[in-house]
Amino acid sequence: MKHLISGREFYRTMFKLALPITVQNLVATSLNMVDTIMIGQLGQSELAAVGLANQLFFLLVLSLFGTYSGASIFVSQFWGKRDINSIHRVLGIAVVTGSAAALVFTVGAYFFPSLILQLFISNNAVIALGADYLRIVAFSYLVTSITFAYSFLSRSVEQAKLPMFVSAFSLCCNTLLNYLLIFGNYGFPQLGVKGAAYATVFSRSVEVMLLLFIIYRYNYVLAGKLKNMANITWPFVKRFFRTGYTVILNEFSWALGTMMCTAAYARMGEETFAAVQMALPIQNISFVLFIGIANACGVMLGNQIGACEEDKAFFCAKKFAVLGPALALLIGSGIFFSSDWLVSGYNVDASIKILASQILVVYALFLSARVFNLINIIGILRSGGDTIFTFFLDSGGIWLIAVPLAFLAGLVWRLPIYHVMALVSLEEIFKMTLGLRRLYSKKWVRNVAAQMDFSL
Repeated sequence: MKHLISGREFYRTMFKLALPITVQNLVATSLNMVDTIMIGQLGQSELAAVGLANQLFFLLVLSLFGTYSGASIFVSQFWGKRDINSIHRVLGIAVVTGSAAALVFTVGAYFFPSLILQLFISNNAVIALGADYLRIVAFSYLVTSITFAYSFLSRSVEQAKLPMFVSAFSLCCNTLLNYLLIFGNYGFPQLGVKGAAYATVFSRSVEVMLLLFIIYRYNYVLAGKLKNMANITWPFVKRFFRTGYTVILNEFSWALGTMMCTAAYARMGEETFAAVQMALPIQNISFVLFIGIANACGVMLGNQIGACEEDKAFFCAKKFAVLGPALALLIGSGIFFSSDWLVSGYNVDASIKILASQILVVYALFLSARVFNLINIIGILRSGGDTIFTFFLDSGGIWLIAVPLAFLAGLVWRLPIYHVMALVSLEEIFKMTLGLRRLYSKKWVRNVAAQMDFSL
């Protein structure tokens, strides 16, 4: 244990990678919580409408995350070898694939918003509000996919500070515009949920333009020329997706399962779903540190495997597997004992605040297991290209445990929401048990970049 928690160089590298990602996610989540509180001032229906409408964006983000996670496996290993040309070719695949997915979601959100929302709820007022929001915010999906590609892969080449600053600027713009357009302050039109959608489209557009300008103006690692990014042959694509497709399917499957759980919560009643939406930003804020650690883990292990230092990668993986849950225990304890205070700032009925507080208590109890799974799946197992196992582990947990229990406990047994979420969280125990065995088997330690001939 002493060896697992020591090592100055380990922590120096980890914080160098994790801190910018953590700050970026902290800013995003904090401002999203402010947005949620702003929209909550309009009423429960508006809060539920935007929360449900954003489920489609959530599915897109997880699909993009799967695509770019698959790409980052190669990029981090190629960065360990300093193979810049191959990095640019992987970036080209990521941008094209992500943009294609974003266009599909844009079409769905713009032309069929009511149909999508009817999958979650039958309240016509909520559906109408959510449809208005979706038709506008759909125009942000494509630019978001491009931003995510460059931001995500910047982390794999140890240049995570730029996305952090650009994202922080964009999100500050978003919050300011929300304040002006939702409520009609300082002479701006009062647009309600439509104002929130317009603010998102504008801020996301500014974000992608600023990010690309800086990357290409100052010749960052990802400043690939178009002809290099498009220099892709069919054998190259097949070999890329042989590893990457399972990550994409993994994230899409998990996101779809999570949306099904959300649908179950929404059908438990408007008050219940409002409580879920209130607790969500607080959960996200508590999770940002671990997202940074998991990404740092993936980059560090990927670089080590790419440099043929497999034993060092395995020892480093064990360090992350201990560090993450230990920190989660501390943060979870804080949430457990302060759950009432954390939801006190919302302007909703006391009964909804109580539900949100109880949801946070359940979340705190399972946080260590959730963090271990995040670090193990995203940071450790995927760094070696062990994508098939992680696909079955993640998909098995969500579809065999979480989704059935969400519908049974919430809509058949009619248990309170905090009991439902406790049963759904058993998924984390299942994944932790099998994932721990996989970690110590060392079967995940594979140099996938060395197996690919990028001269094809």
